[in-house]
Amino acid sequence: MSHQIRQTAIIGAGALGATYASLLHSAVSGSVCFIAAGERYDHLLQHGVTVNGTTFNIPVRLPKEATPVDLLIVAVKHHHLDQAIRDMQQAIGPDTIILSVMNGIDSEDRIGAVYGMDRALYGLTLGIDAVRNDTSVTYTSLGKVLFGERENQTISNRATRVSNLFTKAGITHTIPEDMLRALWYKFMINVGVNQVSAVMGLTYGGIRNSGEAKKLMDSAMLEVISLAQTLQINLSEEDIGQWYTVLASLGVDSKTSMLQDVEAGRTTEVEMLAGTIIKLGKEQGVPTPVNQQLYDHLKRISLENVFFG
Repeated sequence: MSHQIRQTAIIGAGALGATYASLLHSAVSGSVCFIAAGERYDHLLQHGVTVNGTTFNIPVRLPKEATPVDLLIVAVKHHHLDQAIRDMQQAIGPDTIILSVMNGIDSEDRIGAVYGMDRALYGLTLGIDAVRNDTSVTYTSLGKVLFGERENQTISNRATRVSNLFTKAGITHTIPEDMLRALWYKFMINVGVNQVSAVMGLTYGGIRNSGEAKKLMDSAMLEVISLAQTLQINLSEEDIGQWYTVLASLGVDSKTSMLQDVEAGRTTEVEMLAGTIIKLGKEQGVPTPVNQQLYDHLKRISLENVFFG
Protein backbone atom coordinates (compact mmCIF):
# COMPACT_ATOMS: atom_id res chain seq x y z
CA MET A 1 0.00 0.00 0.00
CA SER A 2 1.48 3.32 -1.09
CA HIS A 3 1.54 6.08 1.49
CA GLN A 4 2.09 9.76 0.91
CA ILE A 5 5.48 11.45 1.27
CA ARG A 6 4.90 14.11 3.92
CA GLN A 7 8.40 15.14 4.99
CA THR A 8 11.35 15.73 2.65
CA ALA A 9 14.91 16.75 3.54
CA ILE A 10 17.38 18.13 1.02
CA ILE A 11 21.14 18.00 1.51
CA GLY A 12 22.81 20.50 -0.77
CA ALA A 13 21.40 24.03 -1.19
CA GLY A 14 23.00 24.95 -4.50
CA ALA A 15 21.08 25.61 -7.71
CA LEU A 16 19.27 22.25 -7.74
CA GLY A 17 18.65 21.93 -4.02
CA ALA A 18 17.31 25.47 -3.70
CA THR A 19 15.07 25.12 -6.76
CA TYR A 20 13.45 21.87 -5.66
CA ALA A 21 13.14 23.05 -2.07
CA SER A 22 11.28 26.18 -3.24
CA LEU A 23 8.83 24.12 -5.27
CA LEU A 24 8.18 21.61 -2.49
CA HIS A 25 7.80 24.41 0.07
CA SER A 26 5.35 26.24 -2.20
CA ALA A 27 3.27 23.09 -2.64
CA VAL A 28 3.05 22.31 1.10
CA SER A 29 4.61 24.76 3.56
CA GLY A 30 6.60 22.98 6.26
CA SER A 31 7.00 19.80 4.22
CA VAL A 32 10.69 20.31 3.38
CA CYS A 33 13.89 21.24 5.20
CA PHE A 34 17.58 21.53 4.44
CA ILE A 35 20.30 19.61 6.26
CA ALA A 36 23.44 21.74 6.56
CA ALA A 37 26.34 22.52 8.86
CA GLY A 38 28.83 25.29 9.50
CA GLU A 39 28.65 28.51 7.50
CA ARG A 40 26.06 27.05 5.12
CA TYR A 41 23.75 26.35 8.07
CA ASP A 42 24.15 29.90 9.40
CA HIS A 43 23.57 31.45 6.00
CA LEU A 44 20.45 29.41 5.25
CA LEU A 45 19.09 30.12 8.70
CA GLN A 46 19.57 33.88 8.33
CA HIS A 47 18.83 34.43 4.66
CA GLY A 48 16.92 31.42 3.32
CA VAL A 49 17.19 30.89 -0.45
CA THR A 50 16.06 33.22 -3.22
CA VAL A 51 14.77 31.52 -6.37
CA ASN A 52 13.67 33.57 -9.39
CA GLY A 53 13.40 36.65 -7.19
CA THR A 54 11.34 35.14 -4.36
CA THR A 55 12.91 34.42 -0.98
CA PHE A 56 11.94 31.20 0.79
CA ASN A 57 12.68 30.78 4.49
CA ILE A 58 12.94 27.02 4.52
CA PRO A 59 13.74 25.28 7.81
CA VAL A 60 17.33 24.10 8.18
CA ARG A 61 18.57 21.36 10.49
CA LEU A 62 22.04 20.54 11.72
CA PRO A 63 23.01 16.95 10.86
CA LYS A 64 22.89 15.92 14.54
CA GLU A 65 19.41 17.48 14.92
CA ALA A 66 17.86 15.87 11.84
CA THR A 67 15.02 13.39 12.29
CA PRO A 68 13.86 10.64 9.91
CA VAL A 69 12.05 11.82 6.78
CA ASP A 70 10.08 10.06 4.06
CA LEU A 71 12.33 11.34 1.25
CA LEU A 72 15.93 12.56 1.31
CA ILE A 73 17.12 14.35 -1.84
CA VAL A 74 20.90 14.49 -2.30
CA ALA A 75 21.97 17.50 -4.40
CA VAL A 76 25.60 18.10 -3.45
CA LYS A 77 28.71 18.31 -5.61
CA HIS A 78 30.59 15.07 -6.21
CA HIS A 79 33.49 16.01 -3.92
CA HIS A 80 31.05 16.70 -1.06
CA LEU A 81 29.26 13.36 -1.24
CA ASP A 82 31.29 11.53 1.42
CA GLN A 83 30.55 14.29 3.93
CA ALA A 84 26.89 14.35 2.89
CA ILE A 85 26.63 10.58 3.46
CA ARG A 86 27.82 11.15 7.02
CA ASP A 87 25.59 14.20 7.55
CA MET A 88 22.39 12.46 6.40
CA GLN A 89 22.53 9.64 8.95
CA GLN A 90 19.99 11.03 11.44
CA ALA A 91 17.49 11.82 8.64
CA ILE A 92 17.28 8.20 7.51
CA GLY A 93 14.67 5.94 9.06
CA PRO A 94 13.54 2.43 8.14
CA ASP A 95 11.26 3.69 5.34
CA THR A 96 13.29 6.65 4.05
CA ILE A 97 13.72 6.87 0.27
CA ILE A 98 17.06 8.39 -0.80
CA LEU A 99 17.09 10.09 -4.22
CA SER A 100 20.34 11.47 -5.64
CA VAL A 101 20.01 14.12 -8.36
CA MET A 102 23.78 14.54 -8.59
CA ASN A 103 25.87 14.46 -11.72
CA GLY A 104 27.83 11.30 -12.42
CA ILE A 105 27.24 7.56 -12.48
CA ASP A 106 28.27 6.37 -9.02
CA SER A 107 26.49 8.39 -6.30
CA GLU A 108 23.70 5.82 -5.87
CA ASP A 109 26.21 3.00 -5.42
CA ARG A 110 28.18 5.04 -2.86
CA ILE A 111 25.03 5.91 -0.92
CA GLY A 112 23.73 2.36 -1.20
CA ALA A 113 27.02 0.94 0.08
CA VAL A 114 26.37 2.73 3.41
CA TYR A 115 22.59 2.73 3.75
CA GLY A 116 21.51 -0.13 1.46
CA MET A 117 20.41 -0.07 -2.16
CA ASP A 118 16.91 -0.90 -0.94
CA ARG A 119 16.73 2.75 0.21
CA ALA A 120 18.31 4.38 -2.84
CA LEU A 121 16.56 5.36 -6.07
CA TYR A 122 18.57 6.22 -9.16
CA GLY A 123 18.04 9.79 -10.31
CA LEU A 124 19.24 12.69 -12.45
CA THR A 125 18.10 16.05 -13.74
CA LEU A 126 17.94 16.97 -17.41
CA GLY A 127 17.39 20.32 -19.06
CA ILE A 128 17.38 22.56 -15.97
CA ASP A 129 19.43 25.73 -16.49
CA ALA A 130 19.50 27.02 -12.92
CA VAL A 131 22.30 29.49 -12.12
CA ARG A 132 23.44 30.24 -8.55
CA ASN A 133 25.02 33.50 -7.45
CA ASP A 134 25.73 33.41 -3.70
CA THR A 135 22.26 32.62 -2.24
CA SER A 136 20.26 33.64 -5.32
CA VAL A 137 19.17 31.10 -7.93
CA THR A 138 17.53 31.84 -11.27
CA TYR A 139 16.30 29.50 -13.98
CA THR A 140 14.36 29.81 -17.23
CA SER A 141 13.96 26.08 -17.90
CA LEU A 142 13.07 23.69 -15.05
CA GLY A 143 13.78 20.65 -17.20
CA LYS A 144 12.78 17.35 -15.63
CA VAL A 145 13.90 14.77 -13.09
CA LEU A 146 14.42 11.20 -14.28
CA PHE A 147 14.34 8.64 -11.50
CA GLY A 148 13.40 5.11 -10.55
CA GLU A 149 14.72 1.68 -9.76
CA ARG A 150 17.53 0.31 -11.91
CA GLU A 151 14.84 -1.19 -14.18
CA ASN A 152 11.27 0.11 -14.34
CA GLN A 153 9.23 -2.13 -16.59
CA THR A 154 6.89 -2.16 -13.58
CA ILE A 155 6.77 1.02 -11.48
CA SER A 156 7.68 0.33 -7.86
CA ASN A 157 5.82 1.59 -4.81
CA ARG A 158 8.77 3.85 -3.94
CA ALA A 159 8.88 5.42 -7.38
CA THR A 160 5.11 5.93 -7.35
CA ARG A 161 5.30 7.80 -4.03
CA VAL A 162 8.02 10.14 -5.33
CA SER A 163 6.10 10.64 -8.57
CA ASN A 164 2.97 11.66 -6.65
CA LEU A 165 4.98 14.19 -4.61
CA PHE A 166 6.65 15.70 -7.67
CA THR A 167 3.31 15.99 -9.46
CA LYS A 168 1.91 17.92 -6.49
CA ALA A 169 4.96 20.23 -6.45
CA GLY A 170 4.97 20.84 -10.21
CA ILE A 171 8.32 19.09 -10.72
CA THR A 172 8.25 17.57 -14.20
CA HIS A 173 9.54 14.01 -14.12
CA THR A 174 9.86 10.74 -15.99
CA ILE A 175 10.48 7.16 -14.85
CA PRO A 176 12.60 5.55 -17.61
CA GLU A 177 12.56 1.79 -18.16
CA ASP A 178 16.39 1.66 -18.08
CA MET A 179 17.87 3.99 -15.46
CA LEU A 180 21.49 2.96 -16.10
CA ARG A 181 21.13 4.07 -19.70
CA ALA A 182 19.53 7.33 -18.49
CA LEU A 183 22.42 7.94 -16.05
CA TRP A 184 25.00 7.36 -18.75
CA TYR A 185 23.10 9.60 -21.18
CA LYS A 186 23.22 12.48 -18.67
CA PHE A 187 26.86 11.63 -17.89
CA MET A 188 27.66 11.84 -21.61
CA ILE A 189 26.04 15.30 -21.76
CA ASN A 190 27.94 16.56 -18.71
CA VAL A 191 31.25 15.24 -19.99
CA GLY A 192 30.63 17.20 -23.17
CA VAL A 193 28.86 20.44 -22.34
CA ASN A 194 30.03 21.07 -18.76
CA GLN A 195 33.70 20.62 -19.50
CA VAL A 196 33.73 22.39 -22.86
CA SER A 197 31.75 25.34 -21.50
CA ALA A 198 34.18 25.65 -18.58
CA VAL A 199 37.29 25.43 -20.76
CA MET A 200 35.99 27.89 -23.38
CA GLY A 201 34.02 30.17 -21.04
CA LEU A 202 30.78 29.79 -22.99
CA THR A 203 27.10 29.97 -22.03
CA TYR A 204 24.61 27.54 -23.58
CA GLY A 205 23.93 30.14 -26.26
CA GLY A 206 27.65 30.52 -26.86
CA ILE A 207 28.07 26.80 -27.35
CA ARG A 208 25.15 26.69 -29.81
CA ASN A 209 26.86 29.41 -31.86
CA SER A 210 30.39 27.95 -31.83
CA GLY A 211 31.35 25.27 -34.34
CA GLU A 212 34.62 24.71 -32.48
CA ALA A 213 32.79 24.14 -29.17
CA LYS A 214 30.30 21.73 -30.72
CA LYS A 215 33.08 19.73 -32.39
CA LEU A 216 35.00 19.42 -29.09
CA MET A 217 31.80 18.56 -27.20
CA ASP A 218 30.88 15.85 -29.73
CA SER A 219 34.38 14.35 -29.54
CA ALA A 220 34.25 14.15 -25.73
CA MET A 221 30.79 12.57 -25.82
CA LEU A 222 31.83 10.00 -28.43
CA GLU A 223 34.44 8.71 -25.98
CA VAL A 224 31.67 8.21 -23.40
CA ILE A 225 29.59 6.32 -25.96
CA SER A 226 32.53 4.04 -26.80
CA LEU A 227 33.00 3.25 -23.12
CA ALA A 228 29.29 2.69 -22.53
CA GLN A 229 29.07 0.24 -25.42
CA THR A 230 32.09 -1.65 -24.07
CA LEU A 231 30.20 -1.91 -20.76
CA GLN A 232 27.02 -3.14 -22.48
CA ILE A 233 25.12 0.09 -21.80
CA ASN A 234 22.75 1.16 -24.57
CA LEU A 235 24.16 4.50 -25.78
CA SER A 236 24.73 5.44 -29.42
CA GLU A 237 25.59 8.43 -31.58
CA GLU A 238 21.85 9.08 -31.97
CA ASP A 239 21.88 10.19 -28.32
CA ILE A 240 24.08 13.15 -29.25
CA GLY A 241 21.31 14.30 -31.58
CA GLN A 242 18.79 14.04 -28.74
CA TRP A 243 21.07 16.20 -26.60
CA TYR A 244 21.08 18.97 -29.21
CA THR A 245 17.28 19.11 -28.92
CA VAL A 246 17.68 19.71 -25.17
CA LEU A 247 20.47 22.25 -25.74
CA ALA A 248 18.18 24.29 -28.01
CA SER A 249 15.72 24.71 -25.11
CA LEU A 250 18.20 26.15 -22.61
CA GLY A 251 18.53 29.85 -21.81
CA VAL A 252 20.94 31.66 -24.13
CA ASP A 253 22.72 33.34 -21.20
CA SER A 254 22.48 30.39 -18.80
CA LYS A 255 25.65 28.59 -17.75
CA THR A 256 26.61 25.05 -16.89
CA SER A 257 27.36 24.29 -13.26
CA MET A 258 31.03 23.74 -14.10
CA LEU A 259 31.40 27.15 -15.75
CA GLN A 260 29.72 28.69 -12.71
CA ASP A 261 32.24 26.87 -10.47
CA VAL A 262 35.20 28.06 -12.53
CA GLU A 263 34.00 31.67 -12.51
CA ALA A 264 33.39 31.54 -8.74
CA GLY A 265 36.79 29.93 -8.03
CA ARG A 266 35.13 26.78 -6.63
CA THR A 267 36.38 23.20 -7.01
CA THR A 268 35.05 21.69 -10.23
CA GLU A 269 33.73 18.18 -10.85
CA VAL A 270 36.43 17.37 -13.41
CA GLU A 271 37.52 14.28 -11.43
CA MET A 272 33.98 12.91 -11.64
CA LEU A 273 33.71 13.69 -15.37
CA ALA A 274 36.96 13.43 -17.36
CA GLY A 275 38.69 11.72 -14.43
CA THR A 276 36.15 8.89 -14.45
CA ILE A 277 36.31 8.54 -18.25
CA ILE A 278 40.12 8.39 -18.24
CA LYS A 279 40.11 5.77 -15.46
CA LEU A 280 37.46 3.61 -17.13
CA GLY A 281 39.16 4.02 -20.48
CA LYS A 282 42.38 2.60 -19.10
CA GLU A 283 40.51 -0.30 -17.48
CA GLN A 284 38.54 -1.12 -20.63
CA GLY A 285 41.23 -0.38 -23.23
CA VAL A 286 39.26 2.52 -24.74
CA PRO A 287 41.31 5.59 -25.81
CA THR A 288 40.17 8.87 -24.23
CA PRO A 289 42.50 11.58 -25.60
CA VAL A 290 39.85 14.32 -25.75
CA ASN A 291 38.87 13.88 -22.11
CA GLN A 292 42.55 13.81 -21.17
CA GLN A 293 42.96 17.16 -22.93
CA LEU A 294 39.92 18.61 -21.12
CA TYR A 295 41.11 17.18 -17.79
CA ASP A 296 44.56 18.76 -18.15
CA HIS A 297 43.11 22.11 -19.15
CA LEU A 298 40.61 22.21 -16.26
CA LYS A 299 43.33 21.23 -13.78
CA ARG A 300 45.39 24.19 -15.04
CA ILE A 301 42.38 26.49 -14.55
CA SER A 302 41.99 25.21 -10.98
CA LEU A 303 45.65 25.94 -10.23
CA GLU A 304 45.30 29.44 -11.66
CA ASN A 305 42.30 30.02 -9.39
CA VAL A 306 44.37 28.93 -6.38
CA PHE A 307 47.38 31.11 -7.22
CA PHE A 308 45.71 34.13 -8.80
CA GLY A 309 42.23 34.08 -7.21
